[in-house]
Amino acid sequence: MIVDERMVAFINSFDTGDSEILELIEKEALADFVPIIRQEMGSLLKVIMALTKPSQVLEVGTAVGYSSILMAQNLPSESHITTIENYEKRIPIARANFSRAGVEDQITLLEGDAMEILANLPGEEVYDFIFMDAAKAQYIHYLPHLMRLLKKGGLLVSDNVLQEGDIIESKYGVVRRNRTIHARMREYIYELTHREDLVTSIVPIGDGITMSVKK
Repeated sequence: MIVDERMVAFINSFDTGDSEILELIEKEALADFVPIIRQEMGSLLKVIMALTKPSQVLEVGTAVGYSSILMAQNLPSESHITTIENYEKRIPIARANFSRAGVEDQITLLEGDAMEILANLPGEEVYDFIFMDAAKAQYIHYLPHLMRLLKKGGLLVSDNVLQEGDIIESKYGVVRRNRTIHARMREYIYELTHREDLVTSIVPIGDGITMSVKK
């Protein structure tokens, strides 16, 4: 945890909750050890939706649909979310959850490898908001496609960038199996913060996020 656990508990104690179905899906996901966004990240997403009111949202990494539903429930009904998932076992669960939450008409789920799907999504500057929450080692490879698809003035939020605090360690201080992710995430953060066409802030919330606005 990158923020003191007591402080996180204190912050989350003020959360007023979500819809009944969303809280049920959250409980089911946690019981099945499915990774979903943390409570404080969910609160921030709701603020972002209320502030920016994006008409077109792209999410990379659906899991069981928790964050897709949270965004849909905090957007005007005419807004649309496109979300990408490659893990076959989770896709039918996500689709069922969209139906349970009554937002299936507001969400398009694309099945398959995110790199291939992103490369083949049509158009340029399509999305007002992009939420990156997929395979961490692939963030840096997805970025060129995200930049093509993100509108000028649009916001890219990338989750889990601080890797439970391991990002500040040298590669030799990280478990060997995580060194590739560690190196690529450092490269990703550097790229976001040094591109001339982005304004980026690194925010230590949840497991760390970056917020990048395209100039």
